[in-house]
Amino acid sequence: MKNRALLIIDMQNDFVLPDAPQCVTGAVGVIKNIEKVLQAFRSKNLPVFHIIREYRADGSDIEHTRLKDFLQTPYCVPNTKGSKVVTELTPLESEYKIIKNRFSGFMRTELDLMLRRLEVEELVVCGIQYPNCIRATVFDGIALGYDVTLITDATGAKTQKVAEANIFDMAQIGVNCLSTTTVL
Repeated sequence: MKNRALLIIDMQNDFVLPDAPQCVTGAVGVIKNIEKVLQAFRSKNLPVFHIIREYRADGSDIEHTRLKDFLQTPYCVPNTKGSKVVTELTPLESEYKIIKNRFSGFMRTELDLMLRRLEVEELVVCGIQYPNCIRATVFDGIALGYDVTLITDATGAKTQKVAEANIFDMAQIGVNCLSTTTVL
C-alpha cells in the first residue's frame, strides 16, 4: 500500500458558516463525511494536512481578482474567527497546517517538501470548493507525480452541476473519484 496523506482544503469559518462573507453553499453538507475520513486517518496515524487560506488585512497578498470584494468585506485574516477551521474539524497538534494565499495548496507553500519528507505517494483530497482550490491542488498534485484520490461526497461546490463537471474533468486526468464509503 502506498503512503497516503489526507488534504482537507479551506474548511474555514469564512467559507463554511452560512452567514460567512464567502460562504460556499455546499460546504456545510460535506462536514460529516470529512469527519469520517479524518477519524479514519487519525486512527491509523496517517498524516493529515489542513490547508487553509490567510490574507493580510490590507489585502496586499490576495489574488487581484478577489481584491475588490476583499477590501469591502475582509475574510480569512489571521487570528480572526473566520480564519479558523470549523469546530468539527479542528486540527490536532500533531496534524499539519499549510497556509496558502492562492488556489493551489502547493503554490508557494512547503506542502510538496513535507509530503516528500513523509514519503507520501497518494493524496486523498476533500474540502471546498471544486472549481477553485480543490481543482488547482488536485491538478498540481498530479503534475508533481502524486496519485490523487478525490472524495466526491466530502468535497463541496456552490452547485451540484459545478461539482459534477469538475469530477468529470478530474477523472479524465487519472484522479480516483470515490465516495467516502469506498475510501474508508
